[in-house]
Amino acid sequence: MAGDRPGEFQLIKRYFAPLAQDPGSLGLTDDACVFSPDPGTDLVLTKDVLAADVHFFGTDPAEAIAAKALRVNLSDLAAKGARAKGYLLGLALPADWTTNWLERFCNGLAADQATYSVSLYGGDTIRSGNGLEISITAIGEVPSGRAVRRSGARPGDVLFVSGTIGDGAAGLKLRLNPRLAGRTGLSTDEGDHLLDRYLLPRPRTSLASAVQDHASAALDVSDGLFQDARHLCQASNVGFEIDCELLPVSSAVERIRNRAPDLYASCVNGGDDYEILACVPVSQCDAFEASARNADCPVTRIGHAVAEPGALKLVNSGSLATSAEGGGFKHF
Repeated sequence: MAGDRPGEFQLIKRYFAPLAQDPGSLGLTDDACVFSPDPGTDLVLTKDVLAADVHFFGTDPAEAIAAKALRVNLSDLAAKGARAKGYLLGLALPADWTTNWLERFCNGLAADQATYSVSLYGGDTIRSGNGLEISITAIGEVPSGRAVRRSGARPGDVLFVSGTIGDGAAGLKLRLNPRLAGRTGLSTDEGDHLLDRYLLPRPRTSLASAVQDHASAALDVSDGLFQDARHLCQASNVGFEIDCELLPVSSAVERIRNRAPDLYASCVNGGDDYEILACVPVSQCDAFEASARNADCPVTRIGHAVAEPGALKLVNSGSLATSAEGGGFKHF
């Protein structure tokens, strides 16, 4: 009931102040935080805005919604080689919000703060006129001059991707149409794996140091593998040749590939992977792979950069050829 809900300042004190563990947050009692970066570091800032029934389902568990909103930002920091420090939260609550939902949302943030060693620094909470919206600005640090941009790739660099590709998009498709499990022969465990990968991204924060030390360019794969690869091409003024037989996929996505090649193509370039796509000079490849192993984060060589600006050439593409020309998540 609306009458049982706290006002703005009581809401901040009850739910968000316990998340503000860094002294720079000033206990959320002031108009702004005071952030002191470590000496010799550059700040890396990123923001993502998530809207109910656009980027997540409004019926998803509150804890999972909170985790996804934070993790997609942590993924961006990792691709820069940055270590996450904290975040600012903008929360637009719908008219029917409840204290139970908000408590669970904050529990989700608290759990991820512990997992990823970050703290809430501040933010704002308002009433939404159009459903739940969450805006997070994540703050990270990287040694001065060491942030990894999209624009550093050179011809001959090897293209790596972390983890597996296609799980998140496949999970969304399965969420929208559960009958796909029968069509593609997915086991219960495989279906659960895909649904979980969509609901809860796995930001590759442990790979940040390897990216910083060895990559010439990088980004996180959020809008689709081929679409994001084109972003790297354009920023670095190179092209890429990708061998589609080398793409790392889970057993669930492999089953989809064997049973429904058209569906497989839209999964691979569908987005929501939150893996890291990195270009690495040949001389650094062995060290990059060793560092990734030490971080318990698998990486796979899938291609290389070529001296043909903007070109994206797919080898052994099969059903993926059409997907590479279009597809990917479009915001508008």
